[in-house]
Amino acid sequence: MSIKIAIIGAGGMAAYHATGFRQAGAEILALADVNPAAAEKAATKHGIGRVFTDVAEMLRTLPELDAVSIIVPNKFHAPLSIQALKAGKHVFCEKPPALSAREMAQMKAAAEKAKRTLMFNFNNRARPESYAMMDYIAKGAVGRINSCQAKWIRRTGIPGFGGWFTTKALSGGGPLIDLLHMVDLGLFFMGYPEPAHVLARTFTDHIGDKTFKGPWGIPDVAKGVTDVEAAAHGFVTFQTGQSMSFQISWAEMNKREEVSVTFQGAKAGGLVQRLFGTDGLDNTALDACELYTQENGRPVNRSIVVPPDETMGRVRSAMNFVRTVEGAEAPLNTPDQALSLMKIIDGAYKSAATGRPVAL
Repeated sequence: MSIKIAIIGAGGMAAYHATGFRQAGAEILALADVNPAAAEKAATKHGIGRVFTDVAEMLRTLPELDAVSIIVPNKFHAPLSIQALKAGKHVFCEKPPALSAREMAQMKAAAEKAKRTLMFNFNNRARPESYAMMDYIAKGAVGRINSCQAKWIRRTGIPGFGGWFTTKALSGGGPLIDLLHMVDLGLFFMGYPEPAHVLARTFTDHIGDKTFKGPWGIPDVAKGVTDVEAAAHGFVTFQTGQSMSFQISWAEMNKREEVSVTFQGAKAGGLVQRLFGTDGLDNTALDACELYTQENGRPVNRSIVVPPDETMGRVRSAMNFVRTVEGAEAPLNTPDQALSLMKIIDGAYKSAATGRPVAL
């Protein structure tokens, strides 16, 4: 029997979730959103038969549901995930996992108590480049990764002004928590070592300048709040002796948008990268997957060719969730990893606020 799923949230990511779930053989029974018009429009667009404006009502009405996916502003990730887990449903939640490590710990506990799968849409792990690089890492071609540089930088990529993205109470922060994918991917390549310390700085230059608005996001809210950073830079050390630096921004004086993880291993270095000609537009992107090593006493750079994926792994990530619930695949991410990631993000914001390194 196919897994039965409901989608909570009518945003643009619903298209990727729905496509991935169906490609994995799941059945989508319903879509819920507090905005009735948005819910009806999204359900029609994605061919979903039932619409709800209340999640509790949906869970009562459809006891046959096996799982839900959650595509809502960050503030509601934890409460909706916990609500669904308590109802006995598996959960696939958009990033970031929660507003804080404390909330993430509560979600992890709820999943363990319910004995249900809790996963997050860290979709960059599901890109063809990432799968290929992990093959080399798993087979020992890279060796221990000593250091890593995680980068998601934009020049003009603020996702609207005054909306939930720029309101810290709803989002948890700006680009550091929004564009956490490369920090996560770097940790994934490194084996998700236990973090020890983080030192970070955040910057608010350009956060109120509408010439730095990106070509995507949500409409501006005239009297809304914009109280998050425009950029964050930091350095993380790990109990294993490994280290990571990160540069994350919505608005910063860069040449172009860059999404990348570079690492230096004992046997080889590597790069997974996506470069955008226009901030936020996938059809302008150039992808790279490379290994750097020494062979016969000479430097050798290998370009690893993989199929293009304009969804940046979003469809494949949703497929992995379904296959994990079915027992057909291992999960691409775990609650323990999500908790570790949120500890780093919490620590980075605390370090930026205090001006001091933070022990994790």
